[in-house]
Parts: sequence; structure tokens; C-alpha cells
Amino acid sequence: QVQLVESGGDLVQPGGSLRLSCAASGSLVSINVRGWFRQAPGNQRELVATITRGDVINYADSVKGRFTISKDITKTTVYLEMNSLKPEDTAIYYCNAVNSIGKVYWGQGTQVTVSS
Repeated sequence: QVQLVESGGDLVQPGGSLRLSCAASGSLVSINVRGWFRQAPGNQRELVATITRGDVINYADSVKGRFTISKDITKTTVYLEMNSLKPEDTAIYYCNAVNSIGKVYWGQGTQVTVSS
């Protein structure tokens, strides 16, 4: 089992920045991919960014150049640095982890609201 806890969501003005954190615990040795997803009201959950065990990174086109995904040196916490935030970035942000047999774990989510 893997437990994921997100933090860092907040209300921020357009153009502002936030850093989200996803702390993982449990059986992490089998985890191959960590990622961030988001879900806005009325929309499906969508991929924001992923990072593999080997540090291969993928971003959604909508966040390229503004968001940065990274891992801490212990590889237990994954961050999402979000800059130049737009109102359309408003959503609940979820982190996930995928293990070697494709099982997906999710955190509880953290709210990001971009509004003046």
C-alpha cells in the first residue's frame, strides 16, 4: 500500500505562484511513476505532469513553460511548482503514484483557486 498526502493549495491572484507537495509513504520501492492531475467543476480529471523513476518528465500542453514537476532527494515527496497562474488553472489537484503492475494510488486532493 501507498499513502499520498497533498498540501499547498490556496487562493492566489492571476499571475501568481504556488508550490504543491505530495508526500508519499508505504511501499514506495515498487512505484515507477508519480504524477499530478487536476479536476475542475464539471470537467473530467486531467493530467498535469508526470515524472518517472528515471526522471523522465511529461507535461500537459496547457501548463508547459509555467509548471515544473520535481522530486526531493529522498524521492518520497513530489512537488509541482506553478507559475503564471491563470483562472483556468482553478481545480482540485491530485497526486498519484503508479506501481510496477499498474496499480494506481491517489491522494485526497488540494484546492487551487486562481481569482482576483
